This record gives sequence, structure tokens and C-alpha cells, in this order.
Amino acid sequence: MTYKELSEQILSKQTYLCVGLDTDIRKIPSHLHQSADPVFEFNKQIIDATADYCVSYKPNIAFYEALGAKGWESLQKTLEYIPKSHFTIADAKRGDIGNTSGLYARTFFDPSSSGLNFDSVTVAPYMGSDSVIPFLEYENKWVILLALTSNSGSSDFQRLEVGGNALFEHVLKTSQEWAGADQIMYVVGATQASEFEKIRTIVPDHFLLVPGVGAQGGNLEEVSKFGMNSSCGLLVNASRSIIYAGSDKDFAQKAKQEAQSIQQEMAGYLDLYCK
Repeated sequence: MTYKELSEQILSKQTYLCVGLDTDIRKIPSHLHQSADPVFEFNKQIIDATADYCVSYKPNIAFYEALGAKGWESLQKTLEYIPKSHFTIADAKRGDIGNTSGLYARTFFDPSSSGLNFDSVTVAPYMGSDSVIPFLEYENKWVILLALTSNSGSSDFQRLEVGGNALFEHVLKTSQEWAGADQIMYVVGATQASEFEKIRTIVPDHFLLVPGVGAQGGNLEEVSKFGMNSSCGLLVNASRSIIYAGSDKDFAQKAKQEAQSIQQEMAGYLDLYCK
């Protein structure tokens, strides 16, 4: 999916919501355990319920890897079930020396090899350019670099001052030498809303993937006000607050209501700040 196509989807649907499919088999409603593939059945019903209110889905790969071969099968079926109109993110946080990164890229981008064909993958940038560039060699695929994350330990390294700037600022600046706004996005946590204005001076055109709204306490209005650009330029992720909004047989309906509520709020912010 191109930058233009993603922006058009956002403006057409009046939403920049990404639904995180962090599907924990220990948390899904008990009645689903009777199905042949409980994780996929849960995801399928969540996708059916929320597709009208979001533009993206982000499976967190750890929840599937933890189940071994069966988890990978559930992931592949989930990816195939997501509508082609929606932007897909493999939240894998990979990054290694060049030849290994090349294999990680093949895992998520080459269906003839792994059966998976995501639009994008999250990548840790701290091993430098040769750990990222193999992901950028695939046409119409995106790298989403970790920049300033929402977890409490993010300040351990990401905010360290190096040569007069925070380390995350160096990531933003240096990575622009590897590819443009049509191939690279950045992860910026919603709990870091005070930094969005500064980040936008460094990467005015790039999309930002923003986790941390909902269960983690990030403020959607602040993120939208200070993070949005003229193309919107945001994908705001909500996971637990949507997929676990209900815990009984009506879980999908509860997820729909939560996604619809977020979409309606986002529509208002698009009108206010996407200029």
C-alpha cells in the first residue's frame, strides 16, 4: 500500500485507527476454545466487527510465536482474512546483522517463502543501517522504526543525550538517509505526547505509528493535535481496550462499540487538525 493510498483510506473512512491483534489464548472468551482454531476464530470475529472503523490491523507476533507452529498457522489465516483495503503491520520488532535481517524481511514480506505477506514490519534500529536496509529492498513494503516508545523503560536509552540531541532524535534524522516518507514510519508512543511537536519538526511528512492509547493511558486528542500533518500522518493503535472490551459471547459487539467510539472521536480531530 502506498503513502497516497493509506492517506486516502484515512480521509475516506474518517479514521486513523489501527486495531492491535494482541490475541492471548488465555484471555479470549472460554466458549471459543471449542473451535478448531480459537485464536483465529477470535481474530475473525474482531475483524468482522471492527473493519468499518479502522484502516489497519497489527498482530503482535509474540502472541503467535508463543504457540509454536499452531500459532503461526493462526497468524497466516488471520492475515489472509484481513480485508485487502486495510494496512497490515507485523509487530515483530526485528533487527539483526544484514543477512539475518534479510531472512526476517523474507519472513514477513515474501509469501512464496513463508506464506506471509504483510504491508509493513516494526524494526529495532539500534544495530544501524545494515540491519534495516534489507527490509527496504521490497517494493511497496514499509519499515516502521522504533523511535520513542511508550514503555516506562524507554528513557533508559532513547532519551540519552548524544552530541546535543536525544538518541531517538538521531534515529529520526539518520534513518531519513536510508529511505523517504513513502517507505519508513516511526513508532512514537502516545504517552510521549509532549514530544510530538519536536518530532514533527524532524519528520514532518512521515507516518507515525502511535501505540499507548486506551489501556496504556495515552491521550488521543493530544496525539492528534500535535502529531497530525496535512495527510493525517498517524496510525493510532488500540489493542486491549478494543479486543478485550467484552469477555463473554458478545465480545465482538463490545469491540465494535469501542472501535466505533474511537472512530467518531477521530473524525472530529481530522476536521480540526488535518490541514
